[in-house]
Amino acid sequence: MKRTIATAKPLCDAIGMDMQLRDGLREGSYGEWETKSKSFAQENYAENYVKWLTEPAWNAPLGGETAVDIANRSMPVIAEIQERHPQGNVLVVSHKATIRIMLCSLLGIDLGRYRYRVNILVASVSMVKFDVHGPLLEILGDRHHIPDHIRSRAGT
Repeated sequence: MKRTIATAKPLCDAIGMDMQLRDGLREGSYGEWETKSKSFAQENYAENYVKWLTEPAWNAPLGGETAVDIANRSMPVIAEIQERHPQGNVLVVSHKATIRIMLCSLLGIDLGRYRYRVNILVASVSMVKFDVHGPLLEILGDRHHIPDHIRSRAGT
């Protein structure tokens, strides 16, 4: 949660609001793959890696979470936010995969396709509007708040 706190804190401080942490919005667990490289997982967990790659909704890294697990812990947080704040704007800061999985859940997209249906880059802003017709994705992966010289770097 260190990166999400560091991202949200300046805005919270600027507007004088307390940050509210929710475990359901944490980064997905990669279990035994945690802190390992992609090539390490491919070589040392080959069968598990292929299953996770082809169907992440139901196949987790060994000891980690599936996309369904992430949706099941994150969507109650979104429901709580909707209930507590029926009007106005709420900033939710999380991690790339968790955000993509939440967006798929909200928009009715197969969770197993979150990597291939929703593309966002780190430090981007997406916006969902909730109204009588349900969630509407209004902005996806905007990074105009990042200075051009940083945004144009390879790998960012």
